[in-house]
Amino acid sequence: MINYDLMKKEAQALGVELDDYALDRFDTYAERLVRWNSHVNLTAITEPDDIVVKHFADSLYILKHIDLQRGQSIVDVGCGAGFPSLPVLIAMPEIEVNFVDSVGKKLAFIKDVLRSNGLFGVVTHMRAEEMGKQWEFREYYDYAVARAVAPLNMLCEYCMPLVKVGGMFVALKGSSGKEELDNAQNAIKLLGGEVIRFEEYTLSNGDKRSIVIIKKISQTPTKYPRKSKKIDTKPL
Repeated sequence: MINYDLMKKEAQALGVELDDYALDRFDTYAERLVRWNSHVNLTAITEPDDIVVKHFADSLYILKHIDLQRGQSIVDVGCGAGFPSLPVLIAMPEIEVNFVDSVGKKLAFIKDVLRSNGLFGVVTHMRAEEMGKQWEFREYYDYAVARAVAPLNMLCEYCMPLVKVGGMFVALKGSSGKEELDNAQNAIKLLGGEVIRFEEYTLSNGDKRSIVIIKKISQTPTKYPRKSKKIDTKPL
């Protein structure tokens, strides 16, 4: 379904080398995405080249900026159709990923892609603010990642409690990333974070994107995350 040469070229531009097995997995992922999308609302992007550039390559952009190591853990908050962590897992199958979403049908899709590709990942049907209060998840992960889930000041409260001290929260945003980052400064500080990188970039098709990387430098106060209604109505 996908153009293997395009996928390989897009990954190489980010310093990611994909073998034939990984390319086959991306192809299966794209095929399943289009098939499932006919009855589950996963994406508005269904053209094969657009899937490669706007979903797969954009997700892999994370690997240009973090030194992800074998055995490290990622929690993908509001994972939806698996972006960004499922493409990252395909590129690096030796990492540990927990896919988190409150919508069961989306997690069923993730399970299908994992099973079809012979990949291992944990799938958690839970709201992030509930997960952040549970000891087995709180401050456990090396990385939390999220893509287009909520404004950054709110997203920080969902994600930062899940990151261990010394770990990082990586947010993939659109062209509004700088404005969102400015509005999130108070939240980042309150939750124990420090911005170590912000970069605006352009996908090969011309779409504008941005990435925010926040390092966890101290423990998140136990009162966070608050209940979702409070996060929505009184963001930090």
